[in-house]
Amino acid sequence: MARPRFVIEASEAESMAKQSGLTVVQLLPSLVKSAQSLARVPISKFHVGAVGYGSSGRIFFGVNLEFPGLPLHYSVHAEQFLVTNLSIQSEPRLDYVAVSAAPCGHCRQFFQEIRRAQDINILITSDESGDDENDKSCGQFSPLRHLLPRRFGPEDLLGEDVPLVLEKHNNALSFINKPETFGDDLLIHALEAANRSHAPYSQCPSGVAIMDSEGKIYRGWYMESAAYNPSMGPVRAALVDYIVSGGGGYEQIVAAVLVEKEDALVKQEQTARLLLQTISPKLEFRVLHCK
Repeated sequence: MARPRFVIEASEAESMAKQSGLTVVQLLPSLVKSAQSLARVPISKFHVGAVGYGSSGRIFFGVNLEFPGLPLHYSVHAEQFLVTNLSIQSEPRLDYVAVSAAPCGHCRQFFQEIRRAQDINILITSDESGDDENDKSCGQFSPLRHLLPRRFGPEDLLGEDVPLVLEKHNNALSFINKPETFGDDLLIHALEAANRSHAPYSQCPSGVAIMDSEGKIYRGWYMESAAYNPSMGPVRAALVDYIVSGGGGYEQIVAAVLVEKEDALVKQEQTARLLLQTISPKLEFRVLHCK
């Protein structure tokens, strides 16, 4: 059985659109139901799918995730999953998004970490019926600024030269004391993840690498929001990579490493431990500090 796909390469996207007599952008809404079917929502049973089109011409899926036994704020929204998917795939820009339900305020805010977020075009497929005659956006893409007209974002707190979430940067972190097992790929990937972390507000970058029972490694990095609360923790980001890369049940995750600053004002260790040990109680969890 073919594994679910969360990225469609540009050439295939063009071919799919051509076969349907559409442009790639026009194709996005037709893929939303496929994205929804991939959501992991054992609590709410409410499947959300988001389908994004990047500047590379690729199509990306985002879905919502929920974790029984944990507070609801550990959940991953489909739009957060989508942005994390783009970041993992080194996609520099998000231009269009079709989503099954209107993005909540949390997600409208998280989008602000993308440069020129107000120009991202959004289509809410649940509005496609056009029942609301006063809503001219029904069935059409409209800029994100229409959903968040008086925005608060990075420009309120940062200089214009500070890289945002999809932009290349390196935090130049290194281990305080090189571990004896430094050659361990899991440690190296965790440090690399921390170096890709988007933490311009707290200056407390962190990264996680997880390994499954087959020895495959997946990475995630902390991504902050100017509004703080919508920030995406590194474990949740690593789980996005795990799912995007074809990972199955969470119990197949057997080891994890978190890398963060020892004196960080924003620490991930306790929340990372709780999430990981809830979804896979037998995994081995290590924390290493960097500078």
